Amino acid sequence: MSELRKDPILGRWVIIATERAQRPDDFKHPEVQSNPTNCPLCEGKESGTPPEILALRDPASKPNGPGWRVRVVPNKFPALRIEGNPDKRGKGIYDKMNGIGAHEVIIETPQHIASMAPLSEEHLRDILLVYRERLLDLKKDPRFNYGLIFKNVGNTAGASLEHTHSQIVATPIVPIRINQEMTGSKNFYDYRGRCIFCDIIAQELEEKERLVINDELFVAINPFASRFPFETWIMPKQHLTHFENISQSLIPGLARIMKDIFVRLEKVLHNPPYNMLIHTTPFNMDSSEHYHWHIEIIPRITRMAGFEWGTGFYINPMSPESASAFLRETT
Repeated sequence: MSELRKDPILGRWVIIATERAQRPDDFKHPEVQSNPTNCPLCEGKESGTPPEILALRDPASKPNGPGWRVRVVPNKFPALRIEGNPDKRGKGIYDKMNGIGAHEVIIETPQHIASMAPLSEEHLRDILLVYRERLLDLKKDPRFNYGLIFKNVGNTAGASLEHTHSQIVATPIVPIRINQEMTGSKNFYDYRGRCIFCDIIAQELEEKERLVINDELFVAINPFASRFPFETWIMPKQHLTHFENISQSLIPGLARIMKDIFVRLEKVLHNPPYNMLIHTTPFNMDSSEHYHWHIEIIPRITRMAGFEWGTGFYINPMSPESASAFLRETT
């Protein structure tokens, strides 16, 4: 029988409809053919992107040329532009402001590959260091209140280029999804006196039903009210609020668990399209006792339709308990 499950952070309800699909092979997605010939993100094609903002490269190499390991450039077609001021204004009930922000592309490797999974842990550490450095730099701009790091893999997940890359968008306002998480976790803290994310970690470690990986510093789980099949969260065991403040000592552990999860997901689901999101505390907020940064990985193997759009419910045909069992068994 289907179940209705309530997300303990947002209060959102999810329908777990397990009768619809039982195994990973039930989720079909189109194969993507590799075509590096005209890829502007490959090494040697640096002239096809705007000038680099930051690059980890060989000492003898020159900016905007070959010899880099990770490279950051402005998005050629930005959602928000860095020039100008917000100029908030309104008319009657309608508010608006200028589209001020930053939109950057992190090209994760000079190799033409479609995901992070084949990269070494050492290379993933470099990428995480670049994430940290770009957020710290964007945080200095008083116009920006939030920075979202996200990754799209595959056409279904919104990727316009196959070459593995992430993006950062800094915005002058805090996104509504983050506000909802902040509000839900604050309400829980005011009532219980504890961080809800820390409580989730403790309960998942005890029950083990939705636990995928448990190591010294991080856990990976399929959340209780998963919106999508194989939705996976990575969370630090330590209560940490701002991703950009991640310590050097935690980066190797995060690189290790990220690689492990990507490899498992790609084996179980046969290289699925997916989105990765890093949710962190807004720039303009100090460290809090109620919010905990985390990474959400969402395979895009089901579609939202009329019921989901009309109600705000998600229908997930794979229980998180079943998904975590498949992922645990995969090495």
